[in-house]
Amino acid sequence: MDISAVPIFFDKLKDSLNQQTFVKLTLSRLRHPSDVKNIYARLVSIKKQPKIQFTFRYATRDEVKNFDFTEGVVFIQDQMGTVFLTADLFTTDFDFSLQFNKKADNAQFLTKKTNSKRPNTEGGISPHDQTKKRLLTPTQPYFHALEITDAKGNITSNGQKKFKQIDKYIETIAALLREADLPNDAVIADFGSGKGYLTFALYDYLKNNLKTTPSVSGFELRENLVNFCNDLAQKCYFDDLQFFAKDINEVVLDRLDMLIALHACDTATDVAIAKGIEAKAKVIIVAPCCHKQVRKELNVKNEMQPILKHGILEERQAELLTDGIRALLLESKGYRTKVFEFVSTEHTPKNVMIVGIRTDKPKPTALEQVEAIKKHYGISYHHLEKLL
Repeated sequence: MDISAVPIFFDKLKDSLNQQTFVKLTLSRLRHPSDVKNIYARLVSIKKQPKIQFTFRYATRDEVKNFDFTEGVVFIQDQMGTVFLTADLFTTDFDFSLQFNKKADNAQFLTKKTNSKRPNTEGGISPHDQTKKRLLTPTQPYFHALEITDAKGNITSNGQKKFKQIDKYIETIAALLREADLPNDAVIADFGSGKGYLTFALYDYLKNNLKTTPSVSGFELRENLVNFCNDLAQKCYFDDLQFFAKDINEVVLDRLDMLIALHACDTATDVAIAKGIEAKAKVIIVAPCCHKQVRKELNVKNEMQPILKHGILEERQAELLTDGIRALLLESKGYRTKVFEFVSTEHTPKNVMIVGIRTDKPKPTALEQVEAIKKHYGISYHHLEKLL
C-alpha cells in the first residue's frame, strides 16, 4: 500500500478546515454493498460553532449528523478503505482525491487546481439555522386549517413537530417517485386518511410542485373527518382531492397507480396490500401498526424459544416476521420492496415503512422462503397469504 497517499490527503483536509478553504467533501464507491449510497459533507455553524455536517444518502431518505472538526476527520478516516473507496475533497483552490483499489490494499492521491477560485460561504461555513429549503409552502391555507400555521402562514411552535413529519413524508415520497414511473394523471388511494394532514400535503406536492394532475382519494371511517376534509379541499380549490367515509374492505378500485395505508391496524395493512396488488398498483406504501395476528400464531419449539419467552422480545419478533413476510409476499407478486424507517422514533414508535414498486418480475423463491420462515417459528398462516 502507498503509505504516503492517506496521510497526504488528510493533511490537506485538516489544512482546508484550519485555513477556511474547505468547500465540500464526498465519500463514494462502496467497498461492500450497503444501504447508504454515499456521504456528502459540508460546513455549518451551530450556535456559532463550526461543525462538519455529514449527509448520509440512502435510496429513499437522507440522514444528517454533525461533528466537530476533530471528530469529523476521525470519522472520515474510519470510513476510508473500510466502507468507501473514494474521498473527494473540494477546496477554494484545489480538488484532492484519495482513491483505494477494490481490495483496499493500495491507494493513490490525486490533486487538481480549479480553473477559477471556487467561492465558499463565510469561510466555508454555511449557517445551520438558515431557512431550510422546504418541499411544501407553509402559506397554503390547509396548513392553517389543520392548526400547523398561523393566519400569516408562519409555522406555530405547536405545529413545528407536525410540519417536520409532513415534510419528511413528502421527502420520502419524492425519492420513491424518482424510481416509480407514475403517469401524470396518477390515481392514488390513501386508506385511513384521518384528518388529512398527509393526504393534503401529497396532493399539494404532486399538483403544485411536480405540476401533475393527480386524482387522490382519502378513505376514512369517521364521517366528521371526511366532511371536514372535503370542505377544506373545496376551500383550497383542490378539485381532484376527495374523501369518502368507507371501510377499506368496501372499497372497489377499477384503476390504481399508488396505494397508501399509514398506520392501518394489524390485518388492515394486509387488506390494503392485497387491494394494491389486485389493482396492479405501480406503488404500494404502507406503515404497519400493531402485529397481533402473527404474534398469536407464534409457536416456537427451537433454539429461539428461550429468547421469545420474554413478552417484549416476542412482540418485536412478531413485528419483524409480520413485515418481513409482507415484503416477501409482495416480491412473489412482482414488486421490488424496501423496508425502512421513515420518521424519527421521537415522533412515533411505529415508524417502519414497507414500499413495493411493481416490476412484473416475481421473485421465484419468495414463497419458499415464506414457508421456511413459518415452519421455523411455528406460524400456521399469515393473513396476507389468505387474501392473495
